[in-house]
Amino acid sequence: MSLGSSYHLGPAPDPRSARPLSPVPSAASLGRLLLGAALAFLLALGLTCAVFVRTYPGQWLDGLLLPRAERGGGYEQQTVLVGPSKTVLAAFGSPTLLAVLLGAVLLVGLLNRRLLAGLVGVGMVVCAVVAAGAVKSVLPRSDFPIGSSTTHNSFPSGHVAAATALLLAFMLVLPGWARRWLAVPGAVGVSVIASATMIAGWHRFSDTLGGVLLSVALFCLAAAALAGWRGDADPGAGAGPHAGTDSGAAWRRLTEGAVGLVVLLWALLVAGPGLAASVQRGTLVAIVAASGLTVLSVVSVVFLVRSADFAGPRRVRQRAPRPAATIRDGTTAWR
Repeated sequence: MSLGSSYHLGPAPDPRSARPLSPVPSAASLGRLLLGAALAFLLALGLTCAVFVRTYPGQWLDGLLLPRAERGGGYEQQTVLVGPSKTVLAAFGSPTLLAVLLGAVLLVGLLNRRLLAGLVGVGMVVCAVVAAGAVKSVLPRSDFPIGSSTTHNSFPSGHVAAATALLLAFMLVLPGWARRWLAVPGAVGVSVIASATMIAGWHRFSDTLGGVLLSVALFCLAAAALAGWRGDADPGAGAGPHAGTDSGAAWRRLTEGAVGLVVLLWALLVAGPGLAASVQRGTLVAIVAASGLTVLSVVSVVFLVRSADFAGPRRVRQRAPRPAATIRDGTTAWR
């Protein structure tokens, strides 16, 4: 048919009707989920502080688990692990090592096109350390007639807060598959730092728990901000009709979970007998409880951000409308 035909091609389509769906609702859903998690962890932090710092039963339980667990020399636990614990804390507290670790966060972020996430992660570590120090300075500790207890406040632990924040900073700059592989070993490393502070007598059980909760809450806030800025989908968002039927993905997750479980069992089998023979029963209970809560907290937040990428703002390219061609009779055709 020639262009001179009077055949009517119909009205021109509206190019605005072809715009892609905005990912903002999914990003907002993930942001709300993370903000809710941050609120929950902050509430847990406040309850931990209120119970263990401000009440008689809480202070009594801290003293039962770690008798005379106070900051400073002479308050360490009666165990041969005091020396190794102080060595671990001295190494981790080295400004050079901390600078190297923070630089590694930025480097990994740069290599993975997540430089902004790396900067946010470094800021998160700084905020965790500053917040822990500020709370310890201004928070009063109630004075109850409890043996081996003093009014010196050591809640929360700055060492544990820094270790947890460093681990979670790497979670911001690593891809999803790497986060899952690092979560359990990293949480075990944080547990070692927490155990060392209790054995060396620097902190009580509640202090280590407070350090973990503080950093996890800050991570949820940072991840919510990054997810909203980039437009990441919430867990399960955009799942098609065949979502959940991918046997390969299911087997991969089962493999990752099995490996994590093996690592935990190995750590318990290797460290458990030595700890049981080297520390008092209260100290052992405090170490196991702190380690379990640390692993649970880290794994839970890594699960929440499993669909987030943090690689940069998602730009949706809109296709420009095709130019119109006018036919001789005045009708318009779209090429």
